[in-house]
Amino acid sequence: METEQKRFDSGDLPALRRILCEQGLLSRPDGSASWMQGDTSVLVGVYGPTEVKVSKEIYDKATLEVLLRPKVGLPGVYERSREQMIKKTCEAVVLGTLHPRSSITVVLQVVTDAGSLLASCLNATCVGLMDAGLPMKSLFCGVTCALDADGNITLDPTAKQEKEAQSILTFAIDSTEKKVLMSSTKGTCSVEQLQKCIAASQLASDAIFQFYRDSAHRKYSKW
Repeated sequence: METEQKRFDSGDLPALRRILCEQGLLSRPDGSASWMQGDTSVLVGVYGPTEVKVSKEIYDKATLEVLLRPKVGLPGVYERSREQMIKKTCEAVVLGTLHPRSSITVVLQVVTDAGSLLASCLNATCVGLMDAGLPMKSLFCGVTCALDADGNITLDPTAKQEKEAQSILTFAIDSTEKKVLMSSTKGTCSVEQLQKCIAASQLASDAIFQFYRDSAHRKYSKW
């Protein structure tokens, strides 16, 4: 019964692949979560606030660090780039000033990459921060859009769809004002196509934020 309470299944969301989330499955981190979006799976552990090294100490806020581990091998340039994107997104919402001179570390482990990996990492990070009980001024989610040669938008594309796409855009959206906290673009697109992708991502974020709420309600509800 406890396992069922931690695990939440989205069913089939419109325009998005099926989402499966399980919180608190690791004992050592302060917060943890397993996020599966379609066949893409990411495991996250959040540590902190805890003691920070003097060399990394910031006197008026917490030091936030993100580590992304690939499925096999050592982290490379791709992982370092994604780490910075996720870090900047977290810094925009986490109230680090409440924990000065401390450290918050987010460790992400890629289990399977079947498309929309960055968006899945962003979603897993947000659920992990929620599970750790860290104060945030808003939630955030990641949405990936793929544009084909005809300008058609595919939300939450698979790895095959990403290979066939002319451009791939990933956005981090906040839950309060639907602002774009971070964007990543691979390929070329017009300004009009960019605006359409942002609008589509903002609409899709409603389903993910609702999934967050349903998942948290299921976890903390009394049996």
